[in-house]
Amino acid sequence: MNYRISHRAASLSPSLTLAIDAKAKQMKADGLDVVGFGAGEPDFDTPQHIKDAAARALADGFTKYTPSSGIPELRQAIADKFKRENGLGYKPSQIIVSCGGKHSCYNVILATCQEGDEVIIPAPYWLSYPEMVKLAGAKPIILQTTDKTEFKVTPDQLRSAITPRTRLLILNSPSNPTGSVYSPEEIKAIGNVCVEAGVLIMSDEIYEHLLYDGAEHKSVASFSQAHYDHTIVVHGFAKAWSMTGWRLGFLAAPEPVARAIDAVQSHSTSNPTSFAQKGAVAALTGPQDHLHRWLAEYDKRRTYAWKKLNSIPGVSCVNSKGAFYLFPNISKTGLKSADFCEKLLEGEKVAAVPGIAFGADDYIRLSYATSMANIEKGLDRLEKFIRTLSK
Repeated sequence: MNYRISHRAASLSPSLTLAIDAKAKQMKADGLDVVGFGAGEPDFDTPQHIKDAAARALADGFTKYTPSSGIPELRQAIADKFKRENGLGYKPSQIIVSCGGKHSCYNVILATCQEGDEVIIPAPYWLSYPEMVKLAGAKPIILQTTDKTEFKVTPDQLRSAITPRTRLLILNSPSNPTGSVYSPEEIKAIGNVCVEAGVLIMSDEIYEHLLYDGAEHKSVASFSQAHYDHTIVVHGFAKAWSMTGWRLGFLAAPEPVARAIDAVQSHSTSNPTSFAQKGAVAALTGPQDHLHRWLAEYDKRRTYAWKKLNSIPGVSCVNSKGAFYLFPNISKTGLKSADFCEKLLEGEKVAAVPGIAFGADDYIRLSYATSMANIEKGLDRLEKFIRTLSK
């Protein structure tokens, strides 16, 4: 039998983050002492009041289909969140609840892009963005940045990349994988370029609440009506409420785009999980005190890891201002990122993600969403590994 695979599926690269996390977990299951810096998920449990709300929904029999874009109660709670925290006025009809932040991103791209379109993606990027663009039949246009500019694209760089085919800019701040955060002034300037050129912006703001050193998050949609009209804001419950496995994301968009995304979702996944949505309502409307505790712990880990990395010969690292990642430069070791991470995992039992997965082969990504004990042990092993390379 000749199983013909579509060219779109065949063109995709597997998720290196998930692959490395799976390999590290298998090594642990085999009894090996592996330190994992790979997965981008909080190591804290979902707050209890959120779990209780979902459990009550299950007990009450809230287990049937819901509207494809989410239950009205949750869509209203999300609209209230945008108004309260971001100064953005969205009607519930402009809100789409999806099966994760990744699903929201994919829906946006699928609903707005097609063959012949170009999508500008600053690198380093979250590794799924270019693959989603390919699945939509569009072409990813990569804008390279480095640690010298804290991995931020400039307005001039963006402007020079825009062509008549440019449909969308993907903007992610705070950033996965770098932890960089655009200032409000920088965000506005990027938005101005897109407004002038008539280019849509998909603003991925899922790490909005994870900020350090006085960094400020400002949504590009909030600067003017024109910015609002050009922006689709993508968000989710995974990071700030530790709900990665719940698979709940959301977005806010101008009405015509929201209707198109609703149509796409209605024919692909139907609705997000019913009882999980009740938990999400509790996440938005209930206590938020967990976040202060988590941020204090993340900040302690971040500071330790950043100082430790910069003390290792051959490594340099810009400190992150958001999310829970560091993106050290390992170019002076003489190894490219995939080879580096493979040797590190096999030799010292430390799992990191190669920067090539994010379009930056001279770097690796380390998540500090793990215990301080793991960070100390893992970075000691990383230092030992790098010192062996110079012998």
